[in-house]
Amino acid sequence: MTKAPQSSGLQRKKMPVGRPFKKGQSGNPGGTPKDLREVIALARSHTVTAIEALAEIAGSPASPESARVSAANALLDRAWGKAKETVEISGQDGAPLGLVVTVVRPSE
Repeated sequence: MTKAPQSSGLQRKKMPVGRPFKKGQSGNPGGTPKDLREVIALARSHTVTAIEALAEIAGSPASPESARVSAANALLDRAWGKAKETVEISGQDGAPLGLVVTVVRPSE
């Protein structure tokens, strides 16, 4: 028979119910770090160049400039964020999905 591990006696702090901060108190008092703001501003300054590079490469039938495409995409992602993906889930013939929950209780 094995013994159950003993706890250290420390308990996790529970998150407060409702708002975790007092009214008027920020959860991020420092805001966005200055270095990050500078990177975003620099990347945004190259947006036109990145779009022009993508358009030029897209118009070329067999362009070996995959590195430029990657760089242009990286600039756009850093400047404007990645595009959001949406997924629609539906049942048969577009019907809404149903959810069935079965509760199993152990017998006494």
